[in-house]
Amino acid sequence: MRLILIGPPGSGKGTQAKLLSQKFGLCHFGTGDILREAVRLSTPAGKQAQPYVSSGQLVPDDLVNEMVADRFRRDDRPENFVMDGYPRTLAQAASFDQVLRQQFLDLNCVVVLLVPDEEIVRRLSGRRFCPKCQATYHILFKPPKTAGICDECGSALVQREDDKEGTVRKRLQIYHQNNVDLLTQYHNQKLVREVDGVGPIEVVFAKIAEVCKMH
Repeated sequence: MRLILIGPPGSGKGTQAKLLSQKFGLCHFGTGDILREAVRLSTPAGKQAQPYVSSGQLVPDDLVNEMVADRFRRDDRPENFVMDGYPRTLAQAASFDQVLRQQFLDLNCVVVLLVPDEEIVRRLSGRRFCPKCQATYHILFKPPKTAGICDECGSALVQREDDKEGTVRKRLQIYHQNNVDLLTQYHNQKLVREVDGVGPIEVVFAKIAEVCKMH
């Protein structure tokens, strides 16, 4: 089984990808993992990406594409996988299609997790973390015993810049802009399966397994 998970930030892609890899023996590829591995191995693309990764900037499309291609050209390339966070754009999808063709691999499924924007804002903007001990909280789903204070070490909790409402809405806007052409491409290949991403993790997981015929 070879599938791609697509969904807005905070939709649970990473969680579902991990479950799919554990349950069905799929190799789980997160873009971040591929980037870190390429940097660690000092591949040519990894060396070029290092400054972007170190400074927290987005790595350009062509470099990400090159790192993914490198990974799939290796002798230990996976036969079965779930992609989490890649491809994000039409250009990345076109590059990935070409890599898979070269390796004689076909995609089976592109799962789109549908989560309303307001739910994403609620999930992400409620997150807090402790800068001292790195404990994580959520003001709605996992609040600290005392508002704004870490249960573990008593430090003041902070909100990451990425989780502030304005930033979350901007990230969602970019996601939707990129998605129009990306999903058109996969709809044309008759690969898209839409899944309601709201609800308990195990329920969403069961829906993904059902639409991809993974039993």
